[in-house]
Amino acid sequence: MDHFPIFLELKGQRVLLVGDTATVTRKAALLIRAGARLRVVAPTLDEAFAAWRARGLVEHRAEAFAPDHLAGCALAIGATGDAATDAAVATAARARHLPVNIVDRPELCSFIMPAIVDRSPLVMAISSGGTAPTLARLLRARIESLVPAGYGRLAELAGAMRAEVRHRLPDGAARRRFWAGAFTGRVADLVFAGRVGAARSALRQALDRAGLPTMGPPMGMVAMVGAGPGDPELLTVKAVLHSAIAMRRSRRWRRRGSTARWYPASWRRPVAQPMPASH
Repeated sequence: MDHFPIFLELKGQRVLLVGDTATVTRKAALLIRAGARLRVVAPTLDEAFAAWRARGLVEHRAEAFAPDHLAGCALAIGATGDAATDAAVATAARARHLPVNIVDRPELCSFIMPAIVDRSPLVMAISSGGTAPTLARLLRARIESLVPAGYGRLAELAGAMRAEVRHRLPDGAARRRFWAGAFTGRVADLVFAGRVGAARSALRQALDRAGLPTMGPPMGMVAMVGAGPGDPELLTVKAVLHSAIAMRRSRRWRRRGSTARWYPASWRRPVAQPMPASH
């Protein structure tokens, strides 16, 4: 691992952007979503900056870069496309011990910006360490197709209940079991169906039950995912998700008193399959 992954708290912090390229506009949008305030050094500004300036989020300096522009900033990003100017931004930022990123110049960077899957407050970052950014973007697209927006709403619900759950379940292992059940059971199903209010009620009911005394150790579940000839590449996130869905349906069938059935592709009719004994 060549870089240490980290998430920065930038709410209310000043960030310096140098350049007037489309890349600067994209970076600005991400930084503003993270709560940063921007100082932009560039001859002109893209139209997208007009609304941000009206909200007092952007300070524009229509002049050549100078080290003093870094005063009061938490980090700096350069994207002028001019080698001398970008190098000057990097040198001045390092002299002030500020994190600096120069677009497409990894040798001048003290940090790099990853491809992002934003399901706020759940955020996933993918990086190739600057070696293959296109590959990172392709992986981001694949992950976006596997992680629906409902996961963000589920994380928001968990955040709203976190303090109460910590208070009522002081034992760390009990809390982990509680959240694991919430994130893989009925609460999650309700959130993904858009029924956040019902999910909140179900979560409170689950918390009430979690506080009751139980007989014996907690029950767990093992997911068995077939990986064909044993190629580890076949064991993907999608395979695990499909397995979890199948097992949840299997549990529902058992609750109704019927036998869980497997449907091998080569069979025309479903055949009940008992679980083989362990060796």
